[in-house]
Amino acid sequence: MDEMLTMLKELTDARAIPGNEKEAREVMEKWITPYADRVYTDNLGSLIAEKTGEENGPKIMIAGHLDEVGFMVTRIDEKGFVYFQTVGGWWSQVMLAQRVTIMTRKGDITGIIGSKPPHILSAEARKKPVEIKDMFIDIGATSREEAEEFGVLPGDSIVPYFEFTQMKNEKLLLAKAWDNRIGCAIAIEVLKRLKGENHPNIVYGVATAQEEVGLRGAKTATHTIQPDIGFAVDVGIAGDTPGISAKEADSKIGEGPQIILYDASMVSHKGLRDFVVKTADTHSIPYQYATMAGGGTDSGSIHVTANGVPALSITVATRYIHTHAAILHRDDFENAVRLLVEVIKDLDNDTVTDITFN
Repeated sequence: MDEMLTMLKELTDARAIPGNEKEAREVMEKWITPYADRVYTDNLGSLIAEKTGEENGPKIMIAGHLDEVGFMVTRIDEKGFVYFQTVGGWWSQVMLAQRVTIMTRKGDITGIIGSKPPHILSAEARKKPVEIKDMFIDIGATSREEAEEFGVLPGDSIVPYFEFTQMKNEKLLLAKAWDNRIGCAIAIEVLKRLKGENHPNIVYGVATAQEEVGLRGAKTATHTIQPDIGFAVDVGIAGDTPGISAKEADSKIGEGPQIILYDASMVSHKGLRDFVVKTADTHSIPYQYATMAGGGTDSGSIHVTANGVPALSITVATRYIHTHAAILHRDDFENAVRLLVEVIKDLDNDTVTDITFN
C-alpha cells in the first residue's frame, strides 16, 4: 500500500461522529502538520492548518469535514439491548443487520443493528421499511447491568464498522466515512503539493467539526480565519449506478471532480466558479457540473460569514454515501487536488478582487 493509500485508510478508519471528532482530528493533524507553518484548533474542535505563501496575500480556505454519520446511545433496556439516536442523516433501509462499534469508556464494543424479524410481521407490515425508532443494537448483553459492565452508557458514540478496501479495479476505493474524509485528504494533499511552491496567498487547510448536523464547525472555523475565498471539498452524488436517470444525477465516478452549481445550502459564487472552470480548461483537468436539490456542504456556512465570502463546493462523485461503505475513484481525488493547486497559484489580491465583484 503506497503512502497515499495509507493516508486514506487511516483517515477513513478513524471513528468520528459529530461532536466526537477526536480520532479523525488526530489523524488529520498527523498528516497535515509536515506541510503547514502552524496548526491549531478552534473551540468547537475544527482543525486549521495554515501555510503562508505571501503574508499580505488573500486568505484561501479549503475545508473538508471530520465527522461522519453515525449514532449515539440513548438508553439500554432491561434485557441489555441498546437504543440509539441517529447523528446525521440516515435512510433506514441501509441500516438493518449492519455491524457497528460502540466507543465506550472501557473500550470498543461490537454490535449489530436489529429489529423484529419479518417472519412474525403481518403481510402488510412486511411491505414497509422498518422505522429507525423500532431498531436496536444487540451487543450480546443479557441485562442492562451487564451492558453497563461492558462500559456502555447513554451518550456513547456508535460508528459503522467497515474495513478500507482497494477493489479489483485498483482505482476504486471502498471505505466507510468517505463523507468526508476525502475532503480532509484533499486539504492535506493540496498543502503537501504547495510545499516549496510560490503562491501569492495564505492557504488554510481546514477539517471542520459537526458538518453532518448543520455545518456548525464551518461557522466557527470561518469566523476564526476570516477568509477572502472559501472552498468546501466534499463528496457528491454519483449517478452511474442502475436506476438513476441523467436528470436525477448525471455525474460518473472517474470523470473528474464535480463543480457544484447549486445545493440546498447555497448558490455557488459565479465569479469564483467561472475562474475555477477557466483554470481547469487551461490545465486540461477534467471536471463535471453537478447540483444537489437536497443537502449541502460547508460552503453553506462559509459564504455567509462576516460580510460574505465568495465560495464554491468542489466534490468527488461517490456511490452509496450515508451508508456503512461507499465507493469513489482515485483519479477524481487526484484531479480535485490538481485543480485546487492550480487555482491557488493564481489567487493573488487583484484576482480575488476581480472574482469578488464579477
